This record gives sequence, C-alpha cells and structure tokens, in this order.
Amino acid sequence: MTTGGGLSSWRDPILAHFTKEIATVARLTIVADPDRLLSEEAILDGIRARGFDLIPFEDHVAFRFAYETRYRQAWDRGEPTNLVVLLHTIHEDTSKLPFDLLECAQRERRLLRFSRAELFPNLSPAVLDELDSSTFDALHRALALNEPGALGDNATKDFLLRHVFEISPEQIRTAADLVRVLLRRHYRAQQLPACLDARLIALLEETKRFATWPLQTLVPHREQFFAFLQERWPLFVQRRKVSGDRVAEPVEPYGLRVAGPTDLPFEHEDVRVYIDSLFLEGILAPTAVLPKASVEGTWLAVGVRGDEVEDAQLRFARLTEALEHSLPGEADGYRAWTETAWRWAEWSALRWTLGSRALEPRSGAITALEKRVDDTFTRWMLAHYASLHNVSYLPLPVMVHHVPRYLAHGWTPASRGGTTSKRIALLVMDGLALSQWTLLRTQLAGRNHRLSEHAIFAWVPTLTSVSRQSIFAGEPPFYFSGSLATTHKEEAHWRRFWEDRDASRAEVAYICQKSQEPDERLLERVKETASQPRCRVLGIVVGMVDQMMHGAVTGAEGFHAQVRHWGETGAFQGLVETLLGLGYEVVITADHGNVEAIGFGKPNVGAVADARGERVHVFADDLMRAKVQAQYPTTLAWPQIALPDDYRALIASERRAFITEGSRNVGHGGIALEELFVPFITVGSA
Repeated sequence: MTTGGGLSSWRDPILAHFTKEIATVARLTIVADPDRLLSEEAILDGIRARGFDLIPFEDHVAFRFAYETRYRQAWDRGEPTNLVVLLHTIHEDTSKLPFDLLECAQRERRLLRFSRAELFPNLSPAVLDELDSSTFDALHRALALNEPGALGDNATKDFLLRHVFEISPEQIRTAADLVRVLLRRHYRAQQLPACLDARLIALLEETKRFATWPLQTLVPHREQFFAFLQERWPLFVQRRKVSGDRVAEPVEPYGLRVAGPTDLPFEHEDVRVYIDSLFLEGILAPTAVLPKASVEGTWLAVGVRGDEVEDAQLRFARLTEALEHSLPGEADGYRAWTETAWRWAEWSALRWTLGSRALEPRSGAITALEKRVDDTFTRWMLAHYASLHNVSYLPLPVMVHHVPRYLAHGWTPASRGGTTSKRIALLVMDGLALSQWTLLRTQLAGRNHRLSEHAIFAWVPTLTSVSRQSIFAGEPPFYFSGSLATTHKEEAHWRRFWEDRDASRAEVAYICQKSQEPDERLLERVKETASQPRCRVLGIVVGMVDQMMHGAVTGAEGFHAQVRHWGETGAFQGLVETLLGLGYEVVITADHGNVEAIGFGKPNVGAVADARGERVHVFADDLMRAKVQAQYPTTLAWPQIALPDDYRALIASERRAFITEGSRNVGHGGIALEELFVPFITVGSA
C-alpha cells in the first residue's frame, strides 16, 4: 500500500476497502489499526458515507454491549441492512478479539490491517509514529513533489520540518527569522512531534546564534512563547519615540518570568504582520506604559491601552469583520471550527461586556452574523459530528468523553509502580462556555502558571446528564443509557474508569459542589480529600456557574457580569492554586456552554432532561417527537449519534427555546457554538 500510482490522497488505499458495494454484502470487517489511521476525521467521514459504522475495540465489555444491542439482535431478527460493523482494534494481535467475530471476518476475507509504515514506506517508522495524521495531506503532497527516496531518522525529521511544517532551520539566521517562525507556528496552534522540536532546537543551538534564547521553552510551548512576547512588548513600546522610527534609550527590564533577550524585532515586517491579530484575538494584552494618545495613528496603537470602552468598541468591530471574512464552511474540518469558536468566544465576551445599549447601532449586523454562523454550523454538524467521537484523543482530546482517556495516557497506578507519577485534578465547570472562560482566565494569567488552552466538543444534546456523565464515564452516552436522566452515577463512572486501568480505590476521588454550597465549603472538602497521600486522581464538579445561569434574570449580559464578579472574588483562583500547591496538575473543562434564547412556546409533552435545558425536548419514540416537531417546524430532529434508541432529541434552533413565547433566558441543550464548544485547559506550576 503506497502513495504512488497517481492516487489523489493518502486515504485512497484505505477507503478502497470500504465501498458501498462491499457494504451491501459484508456484515463484519475487522481492522487491525495500531497507528489509529481510522481515527482520522476525513477517513471516518468517508467510511460512514459508504454505509459502514465503526465501533472501537478497546474495552471487551463496552464493545460487546454495543455490538449485541445495536447489530447482532437486528441481524438475528433477519432485518435487512447494508450496515457493516467495523471492529476497530488498536492492537496488532487480533487473536485476542472475540472468536465468533474473528471467525466471521476471516471467512468473508474482511480481516484488514493498515499502518503508517505501509502508507509512507520511505520514511523512518520511528519518526512517523510521532506524527499526527492531520499532517498526512501535506506529507502526501510533499512526497509526490520531491520523491526523496529512503530516509533515515534525521533525514526524515529534516524532510518533515522543511516540506510539511515549512520550517527551514538553515534559513533562521536572525532574531526576526526566529520570531517569525515561532509566530507562524504558535499563532496557528500548530503542534510538532517532540522529536521534531528536539531536532529543530538542536540545529538552532549548533549555529550558536541564539545562545541567550530559552529555545527549550519557546519552541514547543505556545503559552510560554506568548508570555515571552507579552513581557517584552511594553519594553519595546517604551523604547519607541513617537516621532519617526528612532529608538529611545533602552529601558531596564524588571520582573521578567520568561528568560531570554529583552529587545525583540516587533517592527520587522515579517513579525509586525502578526501583531494586529494577536491583540485583536486576545492572545496578547495591550500595555499601559504609555498614553494611547502618544501612539495614536501608528501601528503601535493596537497594543497600547486607551479608553476601555472605546478600545472594546473598536476591537468588537474588527472581530466582527474578521468573523465575517473567515467563517469556515461545511466542508472544513473540526479544527477550523475550533479556531472559530475561540474567536467567537472573544467576540461574545466583548458583546456582553459592552452591553446591548452600547451596541444598539450594530444590532442588525449582530443578528445577521449570528444567523449566518448558526446556519452554517448546523449544516456542518449534520454532516460531520457523527464521526467526531471516534477521532483519536491524542495528541489532544476532541470531545468531552476523550478527556479521561487523555489523562490516563501515560498515567501509571501504584500497583504498577506509579506512586511517583503525576497527580491529576479534573475540574468540570458545569455550564461554562468558552466566552465565560475568557473572563475567568484573567485570574490565573500572570501568576507564574503554565496555561495551555484548547477547545473541545460537548455531547449533543448539551445537557448536564448527558455530557457531564460522558466526561466521568469516558464513554459516549449510549454506554450509560440507564442513567441519562440523572447525574447520580458520575462518581461510580469515574471510579470504574480508573479502576479499569488498575487504579486502587484510594487513588481515585470525586467531589461535586452541592446546590447552594458556598465556595469556601467546597474548598475545604477539596483540601481534605486532595491532601490524602494516596489520592492521585481527583474529579471535581464546580457548580457555581451553572447555578448562576439558571438564576439569571437579566439575560446573557447580566450572566456574564455575574461570572466576571465571581472570578474577581478569587474563589476559582483559590481552588486552582490550592490544587497546584498540593502537587496536582489541574485540568479544566466543562460539560456544555450556554446561549441566550427567546421562547416560542412550551409543549405539554416530552421530558426536559435538565431543569433549565429548555433548548431541547427528549422523547422515547419518533412518533411523539414528530408530532411536536409539526407544531414547531423550525426545530431539528437530532440524529441518533451514540444515543440510545429511546432517547430522541428535538432541538430548538434559531436561538429559540421551549419556554413561554417571547420570554428570554440563558440555557443549553442545543447545538449553537456557545453551547457546543467548551474549554479544555491545563494548568501547571511554571
């Protein structure tokens, strides 16, 4: 299996085994996929479009449950179907698979195997093992254009750096060259395999040109690189004279947390081109070391703080323009929408901070942009969301149920000699949208913490009992169908997940903030549990944001103000820093976000699975759902994506809700960007 022969994509040799014709005659396909090639987004979309379904084989009990209930029973009843169950195992040795399934696949000659080494035979397998499949399109093109022949380890690394990641170490000669390369990489949140980072650092160190630069910190770590720029921007601004491009006397730096040179070439054209976007998107914060009037009309003005309201108004207008011109389409991948979700979060936070009165002149444009985003994203969700739960959780989670799997990767229990490995505390912020995270992160920024920010997808419907349970279970909702209407099984799910990975009962703990429980009391309980010497995996539900949401009477504007005020009390910061002080790596996520919606009436049938999750109604069968949908034709009958057959969701669209007509509330349950994308943040001590 090679990339030659005029194939248009590296996926072609794989997808050739999954045609619609094969789907009509073969019931079962087993794929040995140790390199997780079938976890790539477009591969999953392609397989699903051809009539195949995929069930990963990672847990015997979970797999057998899904197989028997969804497929085996239907086949035994003789029901006609062209659905093929794809048993996807990450193990080379298929002999450990269930015998009846293995025998069936062998009989039908549907026992397949794919690997990176077969796809790219001229490259070093050891290096390929570290490469994320999201880079394979660029790699396929590079190999077709350059035909490098067989390459060893270092030659493979150099080829990947130059032709896939577009980094030519030999052309990095000046500070401007280095900053440009790092800006280009980190602005796009591009992740390189550790072996390529190490190779790049080694090549740069050989030149002796960057002896004072902390390359081990700046090259691989996005958050540290931007902290490095943030600290040096005020120094650069102070060095500038308002008239002309002359440089003032050097300013003595003080209190720098990130080592390295203090004078950076921000004015270089290859660097300056990024500055506007960095401040616009909130990656860098403007400085107040000079009055804004002294730099008005120059390119420096974007990074100098002026009147708070005027700055926010200007930034909101420019973010609106950026969103209008960069909105992904239906064919784009989930990464494009994840980037948009962050920009949308910054836009939303500014919107509610400025307030509806200040933005009244823009109300028409805001409504039009919301509709365009909602319509485009809904079409994307219907086309692609069904594939996401099978995307690999490495190098980073994509959906909320990936989070515990990601945390468990590389974690070793005490029973296997892991007493000295990291302690993990997972904070699940019930109901926290990305826009509200942007309000809370200011409490952690600049406090000597390593902060790494990403966004992941919640489960649909975006209800606490669905998506939060999925986090603690580490599974899609289908696997805990018996408790979808409650959250009482979360602790049991959490313990089972870790005990399945050989953790002892004493190593795992779970704490949930009670209704109306003060933050001080929650912190006391967390301290008591986290201080136990044997505790190494701690799951914590922080319910304060969700409680504020369901008590909000002034809409999203007032709710955002409440979240900001709560952050300023120091309760959230105190919780995080207490855990860091006890030696935990802190991971922050949420089960769902929230959106302001207007009521279009409340039917008398159906069960709302969350007290204020009025954006969705859930039915036991299609007949009743269809009856209600006929009354509310703008609603969306959500497909059964990893949901039990008796859990049929009817989702309110167009930012509407199943509440009294014309009334307004902040809720969740639907598929708006604000509801679906949640933060995935890691916090460590610097």
